Order: sequence, then C-alpha cells, then structure tokens
Amino acid sequence: MLRVYEYEKCSTCRKALKFLDARGVRYERVPIVERPPKPAELKEMLRRVGELRRLFNTSGELYRELKLSERLPRLSEAEALDLLARHGKLVKRPFALGPRVALVGFDEAEWKAAFT
Repeated sequence: MLRVYEYEKCSTCRKALKFLDARGVRYERVPIVERPPKPAELKEMLRRVGELRRLFNTSGELYRELKLSERLPRLSEAEALDLLARHGKLVKRPFALGPRVALVGFDEAEWKAAFT
C-alpha cells in the first residue's frame, strides 16, 4: 500500500492528499514529524529519485539551523539518511512511497503521471 508521510499543517501535503482522495487512491497517512521515514524507506526513495538533496526540505527552518546547505555536500549518504530518519522536519513532504510510486513534494504533473 502507498504510504504518505505528511505534516498536518502543510498546505502542500493537504493538496496531495486531496489529489489522492479525488482519484480514489488508497493510502496510509503517516505523521512525518512523529514518525519519519525509516532508513530503508529513505534509501529506497533515494534509489528511485536519484539525488540525495531531493529528499531534504531545503526551505525548512531546521535545514537552515543545521546549515545543511553548506554541510550536505560533505555528508556521506549514510550520515544524510540518518539525519532524515531522526528529524522528520528535514524530509521533503509529502513523501509518498509505494510499490510503484516514489514521490517527494507535490508536483501535480508528476503525481498525475504516477497515478494514471
């Protein structure tokens, strides 16, 4: 089943869930702050999207506080995935992962292509 990690107060997440609901897509909602994606899920998403930076919420406060724009290029993949697994606010949302779907953020054209 599709698992959608989301933040209740995030308007982009609400748009994504509304998109899924309108198409009758079944999914499991997971609160990303309380239950960030597991390391295996992060690794799978990375494999499917191809770029580590795409997994990060680069506009988030925590990203700026940790100075990740400077640090991220020097982090190993394992270190970066560990940070994401420990801090849900660092993860780009919504984070939707399922057997045939791997999406970060909500780009309606990408989502339409994934669910057609």
